[in-house]
Amino acid sequence: MIDKSFPYKRFKNIGVLTVVAVYFLILVGGIVRSTGSGMGCPDWPKCFGSWVPPTDVSQLPDDYLEVYKEQRVEKNQKLAGFLNKVGFEKVATELRDHPLQHIETDFNVTKTWIEYINRLVGAVIGVLIFLTVLYAIPYLKTDKSVFYLSLLSFILVGFQGWLGSIVVSTNLLPVTITIHMALALVLVALLQYAVIRSQAVFIAPRINASRHLFFVIGLVAAATFVQILIGTQVREEVDIVAFEMNGSNRDLWVDQLGLSFFIHRSFSILLLAMHVYMAYLIYKLKDRQLNMMVNWMMVLLVAEIAFGVIMAYFAIPAFLQPLHLTIATLLFGVQFLILIFYYYASKKAVEKPVVVLN
Repeated sequence: MIDKSFPYKRFKNIGVLTVVAVYFLILVGGIVRSTGSGMGCPDWPKCFGSWVPPTDVSQLPDDYLEVYKEQRVEKNQKLAGFLNKVGFEKVATELRDHPLQHIETDFNVTKTWIEYINRLVGAVIGVLIFLTVLYAIPYLKTDKSVFYLSLLSFILVGFQGWLGSIVVSTNLLPVTITIHMALALVLVALLQYAVIRSQAVFIAPRINASRHLFFVIGLVAAATFVQILIGTQVREEVDIVAFEMNGSNRDLWVDQLGLSFFIHRSFSILLLAMHVYMAYLIYKLKDRQLNMMVNWMMVLLVAEIAFGVIMAYFAIPAFLQPLHLTIATLLFGVQFLILIFYYYASKKAVEKPVVVLN
């Protein structure tokens, strides 16, 4: 008999809440990008040198643009020197010579507070991740992997915070944004795996395991991961085009995009076919819980494709950009959830002894 004791429930609740918070942060981050608020706070972790940002430019010194530019350039030079020493000469050179680091953004109270809210959400996630690690301690007696997955997530959040400071100091250097996005997806996967693994004793093995299906689900999740990163590259190109065109003539932006956009658009057709095939294989299992997950996956896929088409043919509406990104990450999350759940629901899953957490 399985005892659904308090430690099980407590860890599950905080884990799920943390995953939801990470998705919310991704949405807020998308809003930051779509509104051009990424440099709303020119320093990190403070904002204009204060824990509570200013509400009017009169609260800043007259030479604030030059002051914060010098601080960012100095930080970038130190980072470039370190990268050069450890063998990343090309990255160091790009960082050192990146022209955007010498461009400072005029104070805009709306953009400042949008970016500040983004940082506050990040701080809340840091607290939630810490609680996740704390509540995972009992698993050291039953399944150490749950604790170490939680601890790794906590370390990753810290690294993400540091990387966020680099994103700011480099004035949104493209490669840093892509890495930031990739690590956010890894964080979601780690947390989801930790939560499902912690509850694995409640999942009854009932499905005949299939290496083919397991491979297909993993391949679809990996392909979606790659597609999101390509989409991040497209988003970076959009930012460059918007900057060059001074934010005007949005209907011409798509025509100015490079190869990444066409790869992203074409790859979506292949992804659609892969999703349909994966759904067909899972529906054949006639498992109620897996079918529900696949239904959500297909709904998210249709919404993601629809938003992509609208963005491509209707001048990239700003309000759709964060939604397009958030739905893509939710899609990946559902796929990874299906992968984990399928493993534990299959009859060849490793059955652990039932242990009561005290």
